[in-house]
Amino acid sequence: MAKLYLIPTVLSDGDWQNVLPAQIHPILTHTKHFIVENIRTARRFMKQVNREIDIDSCTFFELNKRTRSSELPQFLTPLKQGFNVGVISEAGCPGVADPGADVVKLAHQKGFLVVPIVGPSSILLALMASGLNGQNFAFTGYLPVKPNERVKQISVLERRVKSERQTQIFIETPYRNNHLINDLIKTCSPSTLLCIAANITGKNEFIATKTIAQWKGNVPDLHKQPVIFLIG
Repeated sequence: MAKLYLIPTVLSDGDWQNVLPAQIHPILTHTKHFIVENIRTARRFMKQVNREIDIDSCTFFELNKRTRSSELPQFLTPLKQGFNVGVISEAGCPGVADPGADVVKLAHQKGFLVVPIVGPSSILLALMASGLNGQNFAFTGYLPVKPNERVKQISVLERRVKSERQTQIFIETPYRNNHLINDLIKTCSPSTLLCIAANITGKNEFIATKTIAQWKGNVPDLHKQPVIFLIG
């Protein structure tokens, strides 16, 4: 039976073999149909893994925020024909904080075999390194863009931390990281723990957990950097 492979990618520049399993090589080499978040990024990643891959012989379907739901069924056509299909996101694991989840859901509905491949998840790596509660946690995704709404949401998340001992994990568009940090420091209790996990697996990786009081006046510049935020 043809398989829908969920193929993880690297989170930052560097040797893919440091963070991805060896089975990535044969899967990418022998698969000819791909559902990707960005075709250019996917092609570059494939060439990093194996320069001998004939990219021009591969078929790519682009799945991102501009893709209409009505297009998804045709992405799975190769599976019906008996060909394996790979799903590749921009970074990390497909389907996690990623539009790939939509096509995976459809594959299950159609009865196709879905095979996740082990890979780096910035969300889980940040949680592992934070020292915060890993027994009870929630990933919220992006917080509201409008400042007033964002502050309200931060307060809601902090209440969950206090009432349920539930670690709250969230992200921000890289160019708004510093604004989010400022709101966290102004809104949260001085004793609330905040973990900043930036550039995970990269050469300039930065992961630190401190109280809000300790972060005041001591926050690194996170502008345009990939960051995971956790409070607990």
